[in-house]
Amino acid sequence: MTTDYYGSESLLSDPLHGYIAFTAARNRKELTEQTLIDHPWVQRLRRIHQLQSAWWVYPSAEHTRFQHVLGAMHLAGLAVGRLYPSLLEACRSEQIPSPAYVASLVRLAALLHDVGHGPFGHFFDEHYLDSFGLTHEDLGQRIILTDLADLIRGIRENPDGRLQADEILQPDHVAFLIKRPTASSRTQSEPGALATGESGHESPLAHARGSDLPQRWLHLLRALFSGVYTVDNMDFVLRDSFMSGHGVRAFDLERLLHYSFFTPRGLTLHAKGLDSLIHFIEARGMLFRTLYFHRTVRAIDLSLAEIFRPTMNQLFPGNPAEQLDRYHQLTEWSLLVDVERWGSSAVAEQRGLGEAWQAILRRQIRWKMACERTIPFEQGQSELASIFTDSQLVEHKVRSLLPAFLRDLPFRADVARHYHRPVSSASAGLNFIYEPASQMISPLAEHSLVSRLPVSFSLCRLYAQDQSHAAELAAALDHLLQGRGDDQTNM
Repeated sequence: MTTDYYGSESLLSDPLHGYIAFTAARNRKELTEQTLIDHPWVQRLRRIHQLQSAWWVYPSAEHTRFQHVLGAMHLAGLAVGRLYPSLLEACRSEQIPSPAYVASLVRLAALLHDVGHGPFGHFFDEHYLDSFGLTHEDLGQRIILTDLADLIRGIRENPDGRLQADEILQPDHVAFLIKRPTASSRTQSEPGALATGESGHESPLAHARGSDLPQRWLHLLRALFSGVYTVDNMDFVLRDSFMSGHGVRAFDLERLLHYSFFTPRGLTLHAKGLDSLIHFIEARGMLFRTLYFHRTVRAIDLSLAEIFRPTMNQLFPGNPAEQLDRYHQLTEWSLLVDVERWGSSAVAEQRGLGEAWQAILRRQIRWKMACERTIPFEQGQSELASIFTDSQLVEHKVRSLLPAFLRDLPFRADVARHYHRPVSSASAGLNFIYEPASQMISPLAEHSLVSRLPVSFSLCRLYAQDQSHAAELAAALDHLLQGRGDDQTNM
């Protein structure tokens, strides 16, 4: 440590990770990690809650995407410090960038992986961006490759090292890491395959300058963002658990990282770390059941879904990817301030939407849970063959099973799905397990302890405006569950 080191480094205090270090400009003119942290696109994440609508239910869970990406950046640095030697060994047939390049790349990808999020996070993806064939990752890639590209190229160091003189951070490397692979992107071993997104639209990477994607080392690093355990979900499981009051130590982060390493096949976990991974998977699943899928959270989402698209048509008509300057100004703060004013609007549609938003802001939620059932899906069981993947199908079938005098009862079905472990998705091929006795490396999903876990579960709930017919709704749902394998075509 030298005086120069302390002059180029800053610390921030985090309740989970302790001190998080990042490079700061101080009196130098060089671009640093602080330049990106302080950039308006990243600061915008202070105005987007991490828990979309759950903060209306858990009073202490007021944390934001900004706090989360700083934590993910910190975990990215820890992970690279642990994994770089094995990455070098796994890719010894190709030239690997320096440890400082890889650390800076992964740290910046973690810092920017949520930069494309809109108000209410994933809810915004599902109820608005989906109509344009986009996700927040697609918007994040565009932001990285346009507004942030020159800043990324100018960053020369991280708290643990400095790039070599001939190395320049590539924005397209950052953009590649933040995008989750899909079934249609499994063939991305060819550079040209990166030019098209999953919906068939041209990807922002098609115009990335100087791109030589994808090298093997870069594909291996993708597991840190799209695998079973990532710098993203390891931080949010810890952070969301802590901030909501579920517990301080949701899983053993240190042990999980300690027993992780790269092999030529991918990110590999030594068998000694398997219990820690199972603990992590179970902790994440419990958060989905009790926090993200909380009955009142989902009731709020049902109410939001009824007014969200017409609200966005008023606030932000058009494709956000084509108007990033305007999208930058769209946050939860701006949205909630605007809709709160609509109650006195001279425009009838805005006034009606404003009244509906007022009810939500006052937590006068229209829908009350009448009943709930959990449907687990085991290995080899086709979830797609079940009606319990689609809320509208469930609602239609339940209505047909109600007594005749209740066929017009106002109620809603809600199906919330959580995947414990990827089996058929492109992410499934990113994680492996090493058995020391046989010295064999095999896909993580094939290990006996992992394969015994449910592939996924669905929480199926029925919501009504009051509890007066909860018994009839529950009886109809139970009857539907008993005939779970019935042919959907008869519906």
